[in-house]
Amino acid sequence: MDAEIIAVGSELLLGQIVNTNAKFLSQQFAEMGVNVFYHTVVGDNESRLTLALETAESRANLIVFTGGLGPTKDDLTKETISSHLGRKLVSDEEALDSIKAYFSKTGAEMTENNKKQALILEGSEVLPNDHGMAPGMVTTIKGITYMLLPGPPKEMEPMFLSYGFDSIMKKLETHERIESKVLRFFGIGESLLETKIEDLLEKQANPTIAPLAGDGEVTLRITAKDSSREKCEAMIAEVETEIISRVGEYYYGSNETSLIKELVKELTVRNLTIAGAESLTGGMFQEQLTSIPGAGKIFKGGIVSYTNDTKANLLKISDKTIDEYGVVSGQCAIEMAENVRDLLDADVGISFTGVAGPDEQEGMPVGTVFIGMAFRNQESKAERLNLSGSRAQNRIRSVKYGCHYLLRQLIE
Repeated sequence: MDAEIIAVGSELLLGQIVNTNAKFLSQQFAEMGVNVFYHTVVGDNESRLTLALETAESRANLIVFTGGLGPTKDDLTKETISSHLGRKLVSDEEALDSIKAYFSKTGAEMTENNKKQALILEGSEVLPNDHGMAPGMVTTIKGITYMLLPGPPKEMEPMFLSYGFDSIMKKLETHERIESKVLRFFGIGESLLETKIEDLLEKQANPTIAPLAGDGEVTLRITAKDSSREKCEAMIAEVETEIISRVGEYYYGSNETSLIKELVKELTVRNLTIAGAESLTGGMFQEQLTSIPGAGKIFKGGIVSYTNDTKANLLKISDKTIDEYGVVSGQCAIEMAENVRDLLDADVGISFTGVAGPDEQEGMPVGTVFIGMAFRNQESKAERLNLSGSRAQNRIRSVKYGCHYLLRQLIE
């Protein structure tokens, strides 16, 4: 099956809510081996919904609608599809009884338009709504399957899992699975990474390899299709092994992990504590660190020392260091890392100092960053970065590079 998911609702186009339904359904269809080639979002407008439906019919044999099954006048998904398919709407008695029971139980007044929610396409399979009022439905006409689901995720997700999943599985001629794994890399550009695996990209078929870059990171998504999860995972593992053998020095984790998560994990495994001193990043490293569950076991605390006075008074950076080298320097970064480590009695100190922008500082151009690292009983070091990007990008990438350098030093 080739599927298209059509989310109906002007609130989606206005940015008032996020279309999480499409993500959920795509994940479910991947497990079933159903190809999802298009996501469409359309407002509460009959003519535009009809056009979206006609377009979907030209390129998919499974069209899934979410939203527009409610009682109000702008809920017009059923009516539009009914008119387009030439299938009249009829009342489903079980759904209507369920709606009446809800109003009786809550004591709220049931208005005439609530009965609209019990309407289904004549001859369709009904998908009960155990967490709301409007039922879903499935019907197949001229080789195309149409599935209508409610918009609220708290109704749509359990409906699909309880009823919709099996309904589609019964219609599949072959039962295949689609499995994916995302490999995450840092410290290498997208173009260089692609060059290293160019031959793999050129001959890819099943599994496929899809590169994606963002904020200094590069990911490779490996996707395999076969009859079972085990076969898919074996195919993915074979390609993964080949990729890691070429660019493993830049690899730091897979799927939903992140540099900060990996750092917390490595520090926890080694029973090491950390403290941070931040200037240009303004506490961003510490904020990200403390967003990870379990960070309390390894994080002692930190100091945001944005001005020279704060660096001198709180972090005890010497006047000599500031006068001789400036605060945008490797020497200052090392002293910041060492001092915050000692002040907070941590095993590791990390510091961030530099020029985020928009103006240069101490004769240093925007994007100049120094990251200091001070491990107890080891020689301290500082890494220099020459970043290019916006103020926000420079700060985000500085934090990521800090995690990257610490991870590398911990593993080495």
